[in-house]
Amino acid sequence: MNINLENVNLESNSGPNSFANKLVKYLSIDGCTFNSAVSPDAYLCFIETNKRSFDKPMIQRLDGIYFNLMQDYKSQNANIKRTYDMADGVVFQSEFNKQLITRYFGEHKNSVVIHNGADIETISETPELNFHRYDNLWSCASSWRPHKRLEENIRYFIEHSGENDGLMVAGEVGHHKRIKHDRIHYVGTLNQKQLFALYKRSKYFIHLAWLDHCPNVVVDARACGCQIICSSAGGTREIAGPNAIIIQETEWDFEPVELYDPPAMNFEKKVDNPFNSEYNMVEVSRKYKNFIFGENIL
Repeated sequence: MNINLENVNLESNSGPNSFANKLVKYLSIDGCTFNSAVSPDAYLCFIETNKRSFDKPMIQRLDGIYFNLMQDYKSQNANIKRTYDMADGVVFQSEFNKQLITRYFGEHKNSVVIHNGADIETISETPELNFHRYDNLWSCASSWRPHKRLEENIRYFIEHSGENDGLMVAGEVGHHKRIKHDRIHYVGTLNQKQLFALYKRSKYFIHLAWLDHCPNVVVDARACGCQIICSSAGGTREIAGPNAIIIQETEWDFEPVELYDPPAMNFEKKVDNPFNSEYNMVEVSRKYKNFIFGENIL
């Protein structure tokens, strides 16, 4: 069973491409091939394509659409919607994703929700970070755009951490945006194994992003043993685990918003997490294989 990947760059470390590498690894173990020189049995398209047709079934994997009022979101979504309409099947990353996208694009004839997964094998082979300055280490990691809410992450840490707890912030943060604190360390961009090492040493992973979809960093941190702290708004809580600390926010009505102007959070409002998603890539890739090559497609 040969799959051709569409709109994927396996040399990139971005969220979608990072997941594509994990998917290729585990689907290959499960008997699939990814030989672009050979006629495929199916296509797996990440987000969108410029092609007008496919000679075999095409599955679209969606990690969200645009809804920022400060951008021309309708134009940004146009080709994603065209791909959606021509797809033989659609994979949504979360229930939140599905609700959002069907609200804007309409129901698809054939879809499934498959949450992102973690490479447990590589995580198990990665040694824990050798850093023992604090009683408890906290961490967070992202491409720090405004809706990722780094300031709220830091505020939560300052208000809830012990006197001898430390926070490591991974991802580029400009010096003018850094909140100076003796127990907060800005470590810049880390590669995947460096992140795993950090997560394995951390007790908590903070991800208070607003209206995030299915962040790979949260899946990975959970798989490394972190307790996740996240917002109720969006899809993050679906992958955060049943022991996650969920900060309750106003339920979003899926109308376009100024995404880069997120509301302040009230950390006193906490709710239980009803979700307990599968996060092992062995099982996640099997779900992809079953959906791509199931009787409902071929």
